[in-house]
Amino acid sequence: MRVPLSWLGEHVDLPVDVSLEHVHAALVSVGFEEEDVHVGDVTGPLVVGQVLELQPEPQKNGKTINWCQVAVGPDDVRGIVCGAHNFVVGDKVVVSLPGAVLPGPFPIAARKTYGHVSDGMIASTRELGLGDEHDGILLLSSLGLDPEVGTDAIALLGLDEAAVEINVTPDRGYALSMRGVAREYSHATGASFTDPAGTVEPAAADGFAVSVVDDAPVRGRQAVATFVTRVVRGIDASRPTPTWMSSRLRLAGVRSISLPVDVTNYVMLELGQPIHGYDLAAVQGGLTVRRAAAGEELETLDGTVRALHVEDLVIADEQGAVGLAGVMGGSRTEMGAGTTDVLVEAATFDPVSIARTARRHKLPSEASRRFERGVDPAVSAPAAQRVVDLLVELAGGTADPLGSSLDESLAPGAIELPRERAARLMGVDYTTDEVVGALRAVGCVVVESGEGWQVTPPTWRSDLRTSADLVEEVARITGYDRIPSVLPVAPPGRGLSREQKLRRRVAASLAAAGSVEVQAYPFVRPDQNAAFGSIDGSDTGSTVPAVTLANPLDSAAPQLRRSLLPGLLDVVRRNTSRGLVDVSVFESGTVFLPVEGTTYGTAEVPAGAQRPGDELLGQLAASLPAQPRHLAVAVVGDAIERQPGQPAVVAGLADVLDDLRVAVRAAGSEAVFRTGRHPSLHPGRTAEVLVAGEVVGVAGELLPTVSAELDLPRVVAVAEIDLDRVLALSDVPVQPTAISSYPAATQDLSLVVGVDVAAGDLLETVREGAGELLESVRLVDDYRGTGLPEATKSLTFALRFRADDRTLTAAEATEAKQGAVRLAGERSGATLRE
Repeated sequence: MRVPLSWLGEHVDLPVDVSLEHVHAALVSVGFEEEDVHVGDVTGPLVVGQVLELQPEPQKNGKTINWCQVAVGPDDVRGIVCGAHNFVVGDKVVVSLPGAVLPGPFPIAARKTYGHVSDGMIASTRELGLGDEHDGILLLSSLGLDPEVGTDAIALLGLDEAAVEINVTPDRGYALSMRGVAREYSHATGASFTDPAGTVEPAAADGFAVSVVDDAPVRGRQAVATFVTRVVRGIDASRPTPTWMSSRLRLAGVRSISLPVDVTNYVMLELGQPIHGYDLAAVQGGLTVRRAAAGEELETLDGTVRALHVEDLVIADEQGAVGLAGVMGGSRTEMGAGTTDVLVEAATFDPVSIARTARRHKLPSEASRRFERGVDPAVSAPAAQRVVDLLVELAGGTADPLGSSLDESLAPGAIELPRERAARLMGVDYTTDEVVGALRAVGCVVVESGEGWQVTPPTWRSDLRTSADLVEEVARITGYDRIPSVLPVAPPGRGLSREQKLRRRVAASLAAAGSVEVQAYPFVRPDQNAAFGSIDGSDTGSTVPAVTLANPLDSAAPQLRRSLLPGLLDVVRRNTSRGLVDVSVFESGTVFLPVEGTTYGTAEVPAGAQRPGDELLGQLAASLPAQPRHLAVAVVGDAIERQPGQPAVVAGLADVLDDLRVAVRAAGSEAVFRTGRHPSLHPGRTAEVLVAGEVVGVAGELLPTVSAELDLPRVVAVAEIDLDRVLALSDVPVQPTAISSYPAATQDLSLVVGVDVAAGDLLETVREGAGELLESVRLVDDYRGTGLPEATKSLTFALRFRADDRTLTAAEATEAKQGAVRLAGERSGATLRE
């Protein structure tokens, strides 16, 4: 929210020497966040000039320019080239002299053009940043101004205004207005506040037909609380917006469009009430607030024809929808240059309905932003009257008694606030005067009750619903700095669970091995779930069961992920597209695995203040799909960069297998791999991951066609395991491994086996046959060629033996190795290679 200081000062007393820093500090002290400051972006000599001579000069290109003599001060006449033709000799204009900088930035300098040296520029409304008008230069007479020649135009037009910008949290929608910010500044400083809504006296108006027909309310909520209409006739829509108004709108981040539109935007920013203006001549009959019909369409003010949803709340006349309620109006009844009679609408709508409509149509607006957060229903009539008054004053209109006033708003309910509630929650001994004074300061009605107070919030504070909300207001108004900083003491005997410790150790091990942990979105497209439906490849294809969200953030990704790989591959693609070609990332997170034919989310959710019992918690758990935690890794690019004497080594399957060995070992187990299959992975480069003899995941390289579809390099290696299952299969306690002080004995073992024997199976056989003295075993060579019998291969393993209580002899190590040879021979027909 941008807050021009001059505007703020109309509603609350500001110090004479007020600064942007002071206003920011005051607003931060009552809970807002400091965002930015905005000052006029026009600098340098910008003065009032008067045209003394004007000489049209046709050019060869068919264009006619004017060579002008312009007085910009006493005895100071400048020659200026101007392409506009909407002025005559004697007109007073705005002249930017050499050295000035206009919005853009657009520096001004004397330059030769069309055979003359133009010593400055006569500025238009758009060039000054005051609006979109660019058909001609700005004539000061059109603004009702007749200043002296040489007057500083920056101050004259309010181009030196300044504004602070604050971040307004979603629960404090009332602060999206000068009215709300001025009130908060008053709370922070004690300055006198004048409610701008209280200075407007709404006039009586009736005769305009308005009805509300809501046959499909959202969760039974009231669609419309207030709906006020007023009529102003005979306006001149071509009149310019006053500079004070356009300057404030500009500083508030709203561009000036036309006087009628600017008035409605000005009142919205002033009072927080979104206003919509209709060209009354285009409205057929009265207005009806209703849900959109199936198949109904509406062309909104941005020129887009939108297919409406049956849940959308619309404003309609006898001919059809004329606006998306609380979001954007329709083009058929838009106020334009020819509008003379205006229908003013000020209403309050259901925040949930407006939020859903805005998201559904991807159409956020200043109006929907306020309605989503809650608009004060008591300000509808004053806001409509304020628009009428400004249109009469500035556009030459006449207020008409035609209008309507529908008010079905519900009075805020009283909240019980126990006397000691604030002290218990905040840890501060607030006095009774402090509690009552703070609540009354924010507009609450406080009545003494038996054990505390009955507190009725004001109409503009729809966020105050519980006693905790009231306590927050007390803390905010009396000062956050009074809340003590006390570290909570953890109960003895508690800490991280075994699973939490192991998950952290797995993540730390992968990070130490060179991978980067990421967190991807859990929402995916149906085709992504179809491609990576399960880690073993059994659940893939278009019929894979998936959880589909009723109201997704992105309609293109409406499903919850069954696998971590789609999100992880999106991360890889984003990085490689930005030039980071060597990527190694991993993610640990939950996946969602529904059972075919089961309906989820059917349990009744209790009210927020109700503590659920064990039975209800069981029902809630049963209404959710299985959500195991998985671990996925992905690598792409070079595992070893090219360097002198060393060619680059492309990362592939071997690298993700190493990552899995690191992760599973950190979890207290050992990973075993064997040839596997997955529809999205290369059939010759895919492995199943086994822990304790059970398949817990898959690893492999993406099919080249899949990589191409995802705009990824040709070789992308990925892996995914069920981390929860890996932890369950591990019975190793989370304890540090002791480092033996005795030396290791190393030997190599080369076994000849048939080509159909899996290296992983043989490795496990060697591990089992070598016995307890074997510390590690690693495959180091796979030879197939000369010197071996046909259809055989030689697999070489590096063995490391160690004892905890002695130094092993060579004989002990050899005996252990022979045990591995014997068992390999029995199971796989392996023989020792000579």
